[in-house]
Amino acid sequence: MTTEHHTETRAQRIAMVALFAALLAAFGLIPKIDLPLGVPITAQTTGVMLAGCMLGARMGFQAMVLFLAAVALGLPLLSGGRGGMGVFFLPSAGYLISYPVAAAVAGLVMRALAGKESSPARLAACAFAASVVGGIVVVHAFGVVGLMLLAKLSFVQAAIGTLVFVPGDLVKCVLVALIVHTVARGLPDWRFGGRRL
Repeated sequence: MTTEHHTETRAQRIAMVALFAALLAAFGLIPKIDLPLGVPITAQTTGVMLAGCMLGARMGFQAMVLFLAAVALGLPLLSGGRGGMGVFFLPSAGYLISYPVAAAVAGLVMRALAGKESSPARLAACAFAASVVGGIVVVHAFGVVGLMLLAKLSFVQAAIGTLVFVPGDLVKCVLVALIVHTVARGLPDWRFGGRRL
């Protein structure tokens, strides 16, 4: 591999990481729905799922870290125009902190399930499964811990409270699967989950 090709590839990776961090911010423009639990319903976990499925574990993780760093610096990128260090001390903090891990897990699952020569339909099914594991299981596991620590809820209360998000999250998983199917048809060489071609 030439130095020029290596530099180009690295530049492309940096651009993709920045693009998906920006995409997550764009999902934040969709109005949030506030709940008594202290955790709003937002569209941003869709971006977390997409980052893992589309970029893979490593780059998906990096995109989410970049996004959270920007939020921590005070940029109002979260749904509802929220930002700053204070958001990491709210009841919803566990969900936010899960983003890098959730994207990484989704990427790992996507890569494990998607073969080298997968059809768009198979890739869509893999994306749905990866989104469920990374975007629902991981996110809600962190969310429950956050609710227990910051909202002082019991495990049962936190677990029951987080269930209200699951139906909407399943819809997000379907949306991610549809996007992956569309991209797979239009860009068959896309390395979903960072898989080898």
